[in-house]
This record gives sequence, structure tokens and C-alpha cells, in this order.
Amino acid sequence: MLVIRQGDVEKLFHGREREQIGAVREAYLLHEQGVTSLPHSIFLRFPEQPANRIIGLPSYRGGEHPAAGIKWISSFPGNIETGIARASAVMILNSLRTGRAEVLLEGSLISAARTAASAALAADVLTRDRRPEGVSLIGCGVINLEILRYLKVAVPGIRSVTVHPSSAPRALEFARQCAEILPAARITRAETLDDALAAHGLISFATSAGVPHTDLTAAEPGSVVLHVSLRDIDPETLLGAHNIVDDADHVCRENTSLHLAEQATGRRTFIDASIGQLLADATAFTPDPEKVTVFSPFGLGILDLALAVDVHAAARRQGLGVEITDFLS
Repeated sequence: MLVIRQGDVEKLFHGREREQIGAVREAYLLHEQGVTSLPHSIFLRFPEQPANRIIGLPSYRGGEHPAAGIKWISSFPGNIETGIARASAVMILNSLRTGRAEVLLEGSLISAARTAASAALAADVLTRDRRPEGVSLIGCGVINLEILRYLKVAVPGIRSVTVHPSSAPRALEFARQCAEILPAARITRAETLDDALAAHGLISFATSAGVPHTDLTAAEPGSVVLHVSLRDIDPETLLGAHNIVDDADHVCRENTSLHLAEQATGRRTFIDASIGQLLADATAFTPDPEKVTVFSPFGLGILDLALAVDVHAAARRQGLGVEITDFLS
């Protein structure tokens, strides 16, 4: 078994945002073609620790380069207060010849990259007729920072970044990190959520919200919202917006805003299209310029799988990782 450490993954990821967006795009197209297998994610919760959870995402990707594996990712929000990252993850890739586990990868960087690449790809697709010059980042953590890094590649021309954090100290450090990614951009802080929503036509939610807490009244008509954290926007608001998802069966569960909207109406007709449909056929969705368009990705395991396979191949080529020859007899 090859063990690929976080430092190795970071080295192999560096400067390859465009290739990773391409890998995510290919995974979405394969999913649209029906050549993937994606069981529902497994949520392990703890009765005495309701804020914490560990999620298992098994997946199979068919096509020209088939692969199978699972991501096991934890979310412990309290870690942030002690200086530890909220999320940690490992990934396992299995041989499709023997079924044996053959690669163990540090997965938190892969998870953040696939989330950011997915959001940036959706922003590219949904803003082609009206490119934004700025973006509002609601939530000042690793995910929004990575989303900005990938937006720099997918949606060039962003000159202004507005951040809305949960605390002032976090805002200062986050703004500094944003400036490192986009040195020429103007970085400002929004005091209120509505100020952030009104600042730009491209908005990214990446928070730890457990229940919906906002509408989108302050957002300009025609804005594109990357609803990455899935539980920020009031369900009633979603019913009046355009909704694009990665997979309706996956995203309409676990009390996401879309799940609550489905429960309230008894149907999913408020979902306009999947991102795979839009990639396969650009004419599959024509937005009303008076409506906000919301992209809500559950985060499909095939995206993690796509990036993990690329990391594994690159690690083998470059001789990175630790080979354990006696893991199995």
C-alpha cells in the first residue's frame, strides 16, 4: 500500500488548479452519462456531541479510467477554537482487479480542492453571459479561501473581494490571505450579511451553519450564489430562485435548505437543472435575469475520487509517498 502524506498532496497540487477543474468537469460529465456509482453518504453522529460528525463517501467512476474508493471525513467545529482545522480526512483507493486497498491518502486537501474546483466550475458556467468583477465570501475559512484561489483561474477579472466573517480577528487574517491570492484586488470587510450580499453579483457561502439563517433579498437580481455549505439560505427563498445542483437525490437530504424546501412543497420542481446537464448542453437552462441563481452542491464522492486518482498517479511518477510492503500478507 502506498501512503501519501499531506505534504506530498500539497506538493502535487501546487499550481494545478486548471487541471483539477478539468478533472471535476470530466467527473460531472461521467455522472451525467450514468457511468458512476454513488451510494448515499454515511453520516456518523454522536448523541453527546451534536455539532460533530464523520461522513463516509464511497464512489465508483467508470469510463476510460475506472476507479473506486472512499473518503472518510470528519467535521469537528470546536477544533477552530484550539487552532486545529475543523475538517480532517483520509481516502482509500481500491484495486478494481483484486478489490484490495492499495492507496491511503491524506484527504483534507483533496476535499477542499474538489469543493473549490466544483464551485469555480459552476461560477464559470453560470456567469458566462455576465462576468463578475467581484465576489463576496461569506465565511472566512479554508473552503472560501480555496474557492477564491480556483475562481482566479475559472473566472478571471475579479478585482474586488468582500469578506463577511464571524469574528473581527478572523477577518483580518482571512483578508491577508485573500490578498496573497489576488494581490491586485481590493479586499474589504462587510459589517453585515446584507452588505456582503449586495456588494457583488457573485456570492459564496462556506460556513458551518446548521440551520437556514438568511434570505437573499439584498442580492442583486441576476446574482449567482455558490451555496457550498448548503444550510444558510431560507427554503422559501430557494423556491423563488433558480436552483442548480450536482445531484438532486444527494442534496435533498440531511436537512439541507433544499431538503427543507422539498419537504415544504412535496416536490423538487424548484430545481432547474444539474451542473452535469449544463456542462453537457449549455442550452439546458436559461436564467431569468430578475432571479438569483443558486448552485447547491452536495459534494459528490466521484470528485474526490477524480483528484485522488490524479494524485496517486503523480506520486507514483515522482516517487513520493511511503510504500508499506507488509500491510497485507
